[in-house]
Amino acid sequence: MYTLLPKTNSQISDCPIYETTSTTTIPLEYLCDAVFAGGSFWDVEAAYGCIDGVVKTVTGYCGGTLRKPTYREVCEGRTGHTQAVKITYDNRQVSYRSLCDAFWETHDPTNKDFLNFGISTHLRTVIFYSAEEERKQAHESKIRRQMKLNRRIVTKFIQFEGDFFIAENHHQKYHLQKHYRLCESLSLRSTDHFVQSNIACKLNGYVTYQP
Repeated sequence: MYTLLPKTNSQISDCPIYETTSTTTIPLEYLCDAVFAGGSFWDVEAAYGCIDGVVKTVTGYCGGTLRKPTYREVCEGRTGHTQAVKITYDNRQVSYRSLCDAFWETHDPTNKDFLNFGISTHLRTVIFYSAEEERKQAHESKIRRQMKLNRRIVTKFIQFEGDFFIAENHHQKYHLQKHYRLCESLSLRSTDHFVQSNIACKLNGYVTYQP
């Protein structure tokens, strides 16, 4: 797994699991979605769960042609999908720009293996944008990161067409689910539980990146 760089305010925080927020308490006009792909969705989901202002995360498949693909079908490379994470965030607490800046910390965006997407791998590094302003902010974030590296970033920018297919239950909060007794104590069982729960979002980051 790619080693995380030192944390800053715009990057991964210390996962304050005691500060949990339900999306039902946040006015809808402040809730936004963002979609990122950076190799395995297990680690990307956990990393974003550590960021203040991120209230929900869900792993799934994006960018392909087949409707409702399975993990096996995606891994076989027959659908054109890649593993991705959809993030719901409160834009009063965290900006899209900050989420893009944090993206480079979740994986190695210079890994040339991602260039073989559709040939020898179904994994890739992509920022899926929904509006031109998001594409612009993502591009500017990439430039800022590229200036600090001596290898070329291979991340692509692709317009999000709205089709995001939720992955199977055992791929949601993957690292948290290893702590089955903790999940049982919180009544986290179904896919919907893991997807909708803010505490699951935060705990998944905490159990993955705690010292």
